[in-house]
Amino acid sequence: MAAADLAPQELRVLVAVADEGGFSSAAVRLGATQSAVSHAVRGIERKLGAVLFERGRFGARPTPAGERAAAHARRVLRMLEAMAADVRGADTGEIAGRLRIAAFRSAALHLLPPALERLAALHPGVEVTVAVVREVGPGTAGEVAAGRADLGIATFGDTPALPAGLIGGVLLEEPYSLVHPAGNPAPRTLPLVDWTENCGSYTRDWWAAQDWIPAATVTAEDDGAVLAMVGSGLGMAIMPALSLAAAPPAVEITDLGPGRPYRSIGYATTPELAATSAVRALIRILRSLGRSTPERAKAQLRAV
Repeated sequence: MAAADLAPQELRVLVAVADEGGFSSAAVRLGATQSAVSHAVRGIERKLGAVLFERGRFGARPTPAGERAAAHARRVLRMLEAMAADVRGADTGEIAGRLRIAAFRSAALHLLPPALERLAALHPGVEVTVAVVREVGPGTAGEVAAGRADLGIATFGDTPALPAGLIGGVLLEEPYSLVHPAGNPAPRTLPLVDWTENCGSYTRDWWAAQDWIPAATVTAEDDGAVLAMVGSGLGMAIMPALSLAAAPPAVEITDLGPGRPYRSIGYATTPELAATSAVRALIRILRSLGRSTPERAKAQLRAV
């Protein structure tokens, strides 16, 4: 027997054990017995020719092979579900079914809502879930690669670097600005407030060349906390346009000039999911909104 002989139920067992971290909790999730789950996992391992889980008192932890197998299993199961939804809508043209999105915080707050509002108006049968994921480490693209999301809203460097097996594209480029307490006469002399997700590879060279930017005095959890701290007079920050979409009146936004850095925001998905109706529909909407977002950001900056 080989991997091609794996049945959908075996894939569900594999995913449940990987997600739950143990055979007993996976059995509860699947409505099966622990022995049946353990037996199924041994059969899967024989078919794949690899040890997928480390067993112990801690439960069952996926090995590197197990992590990869679980990611493939999630994606295969998701495609079976997407196939059913697409086939049902083939004659009517109706787009329906689940759509799972992973997005970093500012994209979830300011980029996705108008896109999802338009998607709901055009295709009310699409059921959307959004997971807010920190853009650190694997980030949103990693959620897609692991099979936990259909589409990720991701930040890119100079060229989109996606995990193997994913495709994507840039939706918009947003400028960085200096953010400081309103009315401060010398904002560049203030301490720096920063957060972990800020200043990726797309701004690192620019950042290093600015001798007026000190090391961060305060590191916050996210960009919303940074804005609150800046508004309270604790320092200045350098932030991208999406993070400033709901900037409070207590902060002032200053253009960094013609050499300002930019951040690219794009989408990541799998080639298979990119061919499904729901993912295609959302990408079209996001591209349309992406073309207008830079102008909105410029208008906001001019207004300040």
